[in-house]
This record gives sequence, C-alpha cells and structure tokens, in this order.
Amino acid sequence: MSQQPPLPQPPVCPRHPDRVSYVSCQRCGRPVCPECQRQAPVGVQCVDCVAQQRQAARTVRQVHPGRPTATYGIIAVCVAVFVVQLAFPRFTMWFLDFTPYLPEQPYRMLTAGFLHDSSRLVSMHLILNMASLYFLGRVLEPAIGHARFLGVFLIGVIGGSVAVGFLGSPQDTVLGASGGIFALGGALLVLLRRDRQNLIAMAVILGINLAYGFIVSGVSWQAHVGGIVTGVLLGLLYSAGARVQRHTGAVQLVGSLVLAAALVVAGIYAGNLATAALLAR
Repeated sequence: MSQQPPLPQPPVCPRHPDRVSYVSCQRCGRPVCPECQRQAPVGVQCVDCVAQQRQAARTVRQVHPGRPTATYGIIAVCVAVFVVQLAFPRFTMWFLDFTPYLPEQPYRMLTAGFLHDSSRLVSMHLILNMASLYFLGRVLEPAIGHARFLGVFLIGVIGGSVAVGFLGSPQDTVLGASGGIFALGGALLVLLRRDRQNLIAMAVILGINLAYGFIVSGVSWQAHVGGIVTGVLLGLLYSAGARVQRHTGAVQLVGSLVLAAALVVAGIYAGNLATAALLAR
C-alpha cells in the first residue's frame, strides 16, 4: 500500500499563527493577515517591514540649530543691490555676467548672482528667487551650517556662470541668483538621498523648475544646470568629508576651495573662447 505524501500546510501570518493568509508582504514575502497589512505604493507590507523602514529612514536633522542667518544675509544683500540697481542703472552693466569679459574681470562670475532684473520697480525675478532661497535655506542651512550653506550658494553662482560660458551664446548677458539656488537644491538632494520620500518630492520640484528654464524664453537654463551640478558635487564632498574621522572641516574647506578655483579657471577659459568666437565673426 503506497503512502500518501503529506498535504502542504496553508500559509499563516507569523504574528498570528492561527490565521491563514494567502496575501504576502511585498518587501519580505511573508504571509500577512488583514490585521497586519499596511498599504504600500504597490500591494501591501507587513507591520514589521513598515517599522523597519521608519527606523531606517533618515530625515534632515538640524545639526546646527538656530536662525538661518546666512539665508537672511544673502536675501538682504540681493535686496540692497536691487535698490542700487534702481538708483544707478549703469551699476548692473558693471557687474553682470558677460562671458567675453571674464578673462579680465572674473569677479563677474560671482557678482552677477546678486543682481536681478531691475526694469520694473516690482521685480518678479527678485521675488521668486528670494522666496526659493528662503524656503531652501530654512531646511538646508540648519543641516549643514552657516559657512557651508554660504559656500554652496557662492560656488553655485560661479558654477552657473561657467555653464553659461560653455553652453550659452558668447553674446549672452546673465544675472540672478538662480545658479546658487539650484546649487542649494542639488546639495539638499544629496542630503536627502537616504530619505526616499523626501528625495522624490525634492527631485520633482527641482525638475519642474529646471524644465521651466527650457520652456520659457529669457531664462538661463545653462545657469540652472551649472548650479545644480555644482551643488551635487559639494553635497557629495560634504557627505564624504563627514565620514573622515579627523580634520573633517579642513577636508571640506580644501575641497570647496579647489572646486571654486577650478570653476574660475574654467570660466576664464570659456571667456577666451567666447572672445575668439566674437572676433572671428
């Protein structure tokens, strides 16, 4: 007489062994009963996996609590410069970014970031940039500190100017803080890389603003691209430097200065190329 193989046991919930469940957790694959099911973007997850994800998720911590003084300082300088632009229209021409001038006047790569459209008394260019800076500053500055925040903005402005030099027309004149603002957004993306939910939201916001520069005429998408690339590089530098056991601040400072110097050299080179292109016409 042949022996019948044992019948397979129905799957049961690990937390409630008396409950049969044919629904599996999308993360760990274990059976999960209705009481232990939690809705996920696709399917369901068990309560244990949800708890592990919450524990592992890292949000941006306020490592340097206090008022975002660097953010307020940048806003104050931009507003003050805008008043000067209104009072002395030629002031804008002295400091805006014009690539052929960069070999002899490299300071324009930085000063252009504090200028805004002054053709009207109420400048939407200034208002939108300062609003973006304010909201980014409230999150990023307490997380990385005043000095690093200021460094990301300033080097981001330079990075935006360099991108304009290589990707734009030799005759383009550019002004505005958007290169520095996109650099702050890029650095924040790196900081949020382990917090997937916030990372996706921030990436969508930056993507929409980046696309806006390609769609609307008169907006320098080149400065946006240069700024966000510079910000991501600085964010990676600060993240790597934070893992160094000794001399963390020195590593980050030296890395930031090397990047800034390399961008200035690249901007001067782009200026020479732009000058040669104009003379060849």
